[in-house]
Amino acid sequence: MAVAPNLIAAVDEARQWRRLMEMAELGAIPGPTPEDRGVNRPCLSALDRVARRKLIGWATELGLSVATDELGNLFLRHEGSDPGAAPVLTGSHMDSQPNGGRFDGIWGVLAGLEAVQAIREAGITTRHPIEVVAWTNEEGGRFAPGCMGSMAWSGFQPPTAWDSVTDPEGITFRAALDEHLAAEADLPRRPLGAYRPHAYVEAHIEQGPRLESGGLDIGIVTGIQGSRWFTVEIRGKTDHAGTTPLGQRQDAVQDMVRAITALNALMHDPKDVLRFTVGKVEVFPNASNTVADLARFSIDFRHPQAEVLLQRGDAIPGVIQAALRDCTATVTERFHALPVTFQPEVPDAVERAARAQGLGALRLPSGAFHDAQFMVPLCPTGMIFVPCRGGVSHHPSEYSTPEQLAKGTRVLAAALVELAK
Repeated sequence: MAVAPNLIAAVDEARQWRRLMEMAELGAIPGPTPEDRGVNRPCLSALDRVARRKLIGWATELGLSVATDELGNLFLRHEGSDPGAAPVLTGSHMDSQPNGGRFDGIWGVLAGLEAVQAIREAGITTRHPIEVVAWTNEEGGRFAPGCMGSMAWSGFQPPTAWDSVTDPEGITFRAALDEHLAAEADLPRRPLGAYRPHAYVEAHIEQGPRLESGGLDIGIVTGIQGSRWFTVEIRGKTDHAGTTPLGQRQDAVQDMVRAITALNALMHDPKDVLRFTVGKVEVFPNASNTVADLARFSIDFRHPQAEVLLQRGDAIPGVIQAALRDCTATVTERFHALPVTFQPEVPDAVERAARAQGLGALRLPSGAFHDAQFMVPLCPTGMIFVPCRGGVSHHPSEYSTPEQLAKGTRVLAAALVELAK
């Protein structure tokens, strides 16, 4: 694959970095050094809307058209020579984890914008339009699960599936979405999932250590491991901590500990491929001298093999029930996505673009889930990874250099030109 030198030169490292740092000011978390400043920018929040308006301003300055849909997914369109051709789609998300970094998600959106700007400045015409998308609520940090926008857009779930989901303050997803849509009522609205893309490619930091440890520039993502999320509620009885004998208690915390211990045994993996996390724990009434009557915890279970994901995931409720001594439990599955393998068209285009630019590249799967997972049934799909320092993500110290990010965007631009013909 030959890459137009003027396209590579048109990707402006400083411009992309400047936009990233401007976005990082919206919800900034102070850090000990400039390289350790995080971001807390929840989806469908006032900060999210400010960030979107900033992105829209940059896009309209370039002459891109803007549209949203009923889930708040945001699209920035660069026309091709055949406006009726299916667009090539690229992008990611703009929301962050509560204690998140400056690059997760948002770089993929800004890389798409920079790539399109470079294509336009290089005078390259593509047959297919190119659209940059910012998906709604990929992280699931405020409303769980994540990837709501892409799941609804792709038809994986109906758009009303999460209406009653609440954030920590008791606000429902539907209420927050309605407020958001009202604030963006001036933007053109398109039907949800109005077309099948010609292809989808998503740029993202790796969120793991392999590229950095190997001294490599580009990850050519081959697929995404499966994920299952659960919420477990263990109900007991409130009693006085000083007067109630241990043998007469229905202590939700003690049974939660027994349940998690049993789950650790279920999820034991000598090869250390399986990922099992209890990341959120809530205890009620949460008083130091009161026996808890309710303990609630989350389960995040991932594996690259569907059979393992299904067998062990299906065993979770029974293992929990068997571990309880005094209480009852309710197990609710909130998210279920099987592993996906990307079709060869997009990974191959990414590899050609990386090799043509003399960049070190590695084919690897993604351990984290991404919006790309839900594009696979619709069109050829792939992802581009760039290294991040120490493999750290979902933390304020998440970091990738301007040079690394620019290399990823140059690969993205070349791949988009090939895919859009």
